Order: sequence, then C-alpha cells, then structure tokens
Amino acid sequence: MDFQTSLFAEPAAVSAALSPERRRLTRGAWVDVQRDWLTDPDAVFSALVERVPWRAERREMYDAVVDVPRLVHTYLQGAPLPHPALARARADLTAHYLPELREPFVTAGCCYYRDGRDSVAWHGDTIGRGRTADTMVAIVSVGDPRRLLLRPRGGGSSIALTMGHGDLVVMGGSCQRTWEHAVPKVAHSGPRISVQFRPLNVF
Repeated sequence: MDFQTSLFAEPAAVSAALSPERRRLTRGAWVDVQRDWLTDPDAVFSALVERVPWRAERREMYDAVVDVPRLVHTYLQGAPLPHPALARARADLTAHYLPELREPFVTAGCCYYRDGRDSVAWHGDTIGRGRTADTMVAIVSVGDPRRLLLRPRGGGSSIALTMGHGDLVVMGGSCQRTWEHAVPKVAHSGPRISVQFRPLNVF
C-alpha cells in the first residue's frame, strides 16, 4: 500500500458518519470499533510523517536506560493538529460521545511505529483521572495494520483487534482501570501511526 499521497490533497470530507459497533467486556469496560472511519487515511498518514515533531524517548527499565520502541509526540489542549481531518475527527468524537463522557476530547497523543520491531507493552492509561474514574481513549490508526491486544488486569484471556488503515477504536467505561492493552512486536510490518484522543488530565 502506498502512503506517500501528496500533502496538498487534503479532503473536504474527512470522516464517515460515526456508527461504531460496541463490544462489552467485563467489569464495566467496553470497546467500540468502526472500520474505515477516515475517508482519506493516506493523506493523514503522509501529513503525520512529515509534520509531527517526532521524538525518541528513553526510560529506565530494571538496571538500564533503554530506547522506547516507537516515536512519540503529544498535542496538548489548544495546539493545532497536523491535518484538518484530525481536528474534525476530534470534534466528531466529542459530539458523539458527549452524552456518555460528559466532557470533550482535548489532547492528541501520536505514536509512530516504524516497523514490526516498534511496540508498546501491556499498560492502562492510568496516569491522572483514569486511575480512579471511568474515561475514554479514542484511537485512530493509519498505515499498516497492527494488532491491539486487550486483557483483564490481573490475568485472564486476551482479545485481539486488528487496527487497519483509517480504523477507529474507542476504549471506554472502566477499560483503563480494569483492563490492559498492548501492541506487540511482529516479524514483518510497514509503518503505522496511531493518534489517541483523550479528555483533559487522562494519560
């Protein structure tokens, strides 16, 4: 698949109508999925690659400091996003989920998985209010498909969702507190970028 679409080919219609399918998990958690939500994911992917000020992070692990296996950047509240489709996506998500969430999505965390060696380990977004309260994290994926794994916190069988080019996944209810999620390494994969929309003070 060719993701090198012109940066100037920015569509007027940036997303399809929101009509996700909900999968209820245990302990009050749920996951919504909508395939092919972005109508021009090629342009969004190209804009993210070229315009996001990507940075590599390092963190302590046991007795060593290691590279975080992906590139990252976060757009905080009020910061302009790198493609108009993302601003529209955030507004549409806020409008759709406001009756449940009761607040807007305001930040956009970006992760660049350059190949199959890049990944994210099991975790929940429990820094900030997600540690004690139900919240939502909406993920838009562009680029090569990758699996998003989810499992109950404390042990249990995992489920797998393949996030494809332009797909939307929303984790809601108690999902961040009672479940964990991960993107595992794979033998072969092209580049993929995820954009995670979150409410204020959810990390």
